[in-house]
Amino acid sequence: MALSIEINREVCMGSGNCSFWAPAVFDLDDDGVAIVLDPAGDSEDKVILAAQGCPTQAIAVFRDGDKIV
Repeated sequence: MALSIEINREVCMGSGNCSFWAPAVFDLDDDGVAIVLDPAGDSEDKVILAAQGCPTQAIAVFRDGDKIV
C-alpha cells in the first residue's frame, strides 16, 4: 500500500530538507512552502527520512491509516 503524506503548511518553514531527501516527492511552492508532487515518487525510506529531517516536523506520513512519522 502506498504512503499517505500530509504537510502542515502553517508549520512548514521552507527549509527544503524534504526535497533534498525525496526530490521526486516534495518540492517548495511559490510561497516557499513544501508540497507533495507524487507520494510514490521516491522509495518509502526516502520519504520517511524526509519527514524525519523536517526541522519543524510539518510532515506526517501514514501507511494504511497508521501514522509512522
